[in-house]
Amino acid sequence: VQLQASGGGLVQPGGSLRLSCAASGFTWDYYVIGWFRQAPGKEREGVSCIASSDGSTLYRDSVRGRFTISRDKDKNTVSLQMNSLEPEDTAIYYCAITRGLLISLQDHYYDDWGQGTLVTVSS
Repeated sequence: VQLQASGGGLVQPGGSLRLSCAASGFTWDYYVIGWFRQAPGKEREGVSCIASSDGSTLYRDSVRGRFTISRDKDKNTVSLQMNSLEPEDTAIYYCAITRGLLISLQDHYYDDWGQGTLVTVSS
């Protein structure tokens, strides 16, 4: 399984970015893709995830209402639209995938990880 994350960059507070995660190398009918982030000196935390089966989603409280996750099943691609970005959103963002139906923001649930993309929110 391969995951390719892209879309990170430098943005001012209040700005927007759109991250994409392209998944390949599997033939599962059902899977979940999650976005995680790790800020300097902090533990990795789950941001959002989405199920391929029915589009069910989860968001961590601090991003709900600002971030929107979506999927393109035909392309095995998941996007994370991030609006109203705050300096506290600065981190390396990773996408990860697991086979199955259960949506979770627990990182131990995911089997394969992408390389990460850096998001910096600063004026």
